Amino acid sequence: MNTFLLEIVTPEHLVYSKQVNSLTVRGVEGELGILPGHIPLVTPLQVAPLSVKSNGVTISIAVHGGFVEVHKDKVTVLAESAELPTEIDVERAEAARERAERRLHSRSKQDEIDHRRAELALQRAVTRIKVSTGKGQQ
Repeated sequence: MNTFLLEIVTPEHLVYSKQVNSLTVRGVEGELGILPGHIPLVTPLQVAPLSVKSNGVTISIAVHGGFVEVHKDKVTVLAESAELPTEIDVERAEAARERAERRLHSRSKQDEIDHRRAELALQRAVTRIKVSTGKGQQ
């Protein structure tokens, strides 16, 4: 078979488990395409959609940090959080994006920690919006 098992796991639950044909993730070094038989590796992930192709259908899944671990016939994404398109509340994500953008624009002499938190919140919101609208596919 020309597939591998993909499991996406968060601390709370198993988000996705299915035989897939390919996976595209955004690691800290850039985009990474994974096909069956890929060499083993572990790399940290950015906050970004990942793209899964299975039986000719491509879906995006919002992944908010974590790691991808590649083995011969199995890939595990260990994510801080992950959401399927059907699980995303678009209105809530839009509101979160607006809040984060306001925080970033109104930055005076705030802590760098607050600024970084706002940047991460913005990345998560944009990722959710892309995945929910189908624009997260690479």
